[in-house]
Amino acid sequence: MDNFTKKVDRFDWTLTLILFLFFLVSCLGIYSAQTAGQYDENFLVKQTFWYVVGAAIISITILFDSFQYRRLSWYLYGFGLILLIGVLAAPESIAPIRNGAKSWFITPLGSIQPSEFVKTFLILALSTVAAQHQEKYLEKTVKRDFWLLLKLAIITFVPIFFIMKQNDLGTSLVLLSILVGFILVSGITWKIILPIFSTGASLAVFIIYLVVQRPDILEKYLHVQEYKFNRIYAWLDPFNHSSSSGYHLLKSLSAIGSGLITGKGFGNREVYIPEGHTDFIFSVIGEEYGFVGGSIVIGLFFLLIYHLIKTALDTNDPFNTYVCAGIISMLTFHVFQNVGMTIQVLPITGIPLPFISYGGSSLMGNMFAMGIVYSIRFHHRNYMFSSSRFFSS
Repeated sequence: MDNFTKKVDRFDWTLTLILFLFFLVSCLGIYSAQTAGQYDENFLVKQTFWYVVGAAIISITILFDSFQYRRLSWYLYGFGLILLIGVLAAPESIAPIRNGAKSWFITPLGSIQPSEFVKTFLILALSTVAAQHQEKYLEKTVKRDFWLLLKLAIITFVPIFFIMKQNDLGTSLVLLSILVGFILVSGITWKIILPIFSTGASLAVFIIYLVVQRPDILEKYLHVQEYKFNRIYAWLDPFNHSSSSGYHLLKSLSAIGSGLITGKGFGNREVYIPEGHTDFIFSVIGEEYGFVGGSIVIGLFFLLIYHLIKTALDTNDPFNTYVCAGIISMLTFHVFQNVGMTIQVLPITGIPLPFISYGGSSLMGNMFAMGIVYSIRFHHRNYMFSSSRFFSS
């Protein structure tokens, strides 16, 4: 009986409450979105089913501790690469092309996108490398920091290469954000970080300038097709592309803007939003519940990220800390990009809102990540003082 009570106490009930609130928000948003008339399927029932599957995934992942995840990390990483290659090599009857991307397997349960699981596989692999590097090299030097950076970059860019072959820019950016998060928390000196980040930011600004002012240069020397610039054009000036690439953004702005402070109320939508149950579900929430509803949703994500930060600080295992940091980076980028694209802060990419947008692969991948967080909380105690070199340095 005492053993059962201890297990109950070690279970992460706070995270459970947060995920349950996400489930309720997701159900409300999807139910409203699918009443627009363009859908024949009941996505609410399907999303509920995927949440049940996600709960099963958590119940399995919580059984393994950090030592086992560390041992399995390279096997999972390799398995993820095999899946990415398999999607590219599989015939279209098994892996069809959708919206120009070849990223899904057709299964009896529905479409499965391997890259959604690769995100967490990558986090585990990067955490293993970073933890091993810190354990091996007791003294920090610029050379050793650069070696760590090189290892992290190579491990990240291998799956990015295959995902870009699938024509999936959004997921590639998520993996890149995970890498950035690891660079910032792994202790790499700013003598290396600052020049790299400055160069990357300057290059991004220069590319946007070329897209807007001199697209002919990109077409001539990099062989970039003109249609690929449309997302940038639609982002900067959606009104002049209202009938094509700017259509989604204008509808999103109209929906969120018309919601004002408190929204129009549940089910009182007036603006038609294509794919409102998936990538643009925040627009649906903004129209029905206004600024207040949108703020509550964003507040839930802040609460989740705060809980993950607390978990990272409570554990005395560097591997667990890195895992939490990677998950935080992944979720933060997802939320910032998805919400940002609905209000014209960022260009539109096919990135869903975690735990709220409809999608089996996305939800299962995120639940797998949450399952590891459950495992960290379940298998490790909190330490007020730690003798770990990782924290004392």
